[in-house]
Amino acid sequence: MSIFTALAIYFVIWWISLFLVLPWGVRSQDESGEVVPGTDPGAPVLTNLLRKLVWTTIVATVIFAAWFMVYVNQLVTVDQLARWLGFPG
Repeated sequence: MSIFTALAIYFVIWWISLFLVLPWGVRSQDESGEVVPGTDPGAPVLTNLLRKLVWTTIVATVIFAAWFMVYVNQLVTVDQLARWLGFPG
């Protein structure tokens, strides 16, 4: 596998991880009791975006490392995946 392929896979994992991490610790204006007039009560009070980007990078790196170990050591092959998913062999 080339370095560009590995970076592309890491980017996809990072992007999916971002959507997993975004809801962590979100408090809406309604929950905090500080609804600003003219805004949606479900809007977040503080996003803590930098902290979420750091956590996204940590989560994505752990997932990528696990995937890379499975790939390098061939712990799961394409034939095994096809069998597990019920495709005819």
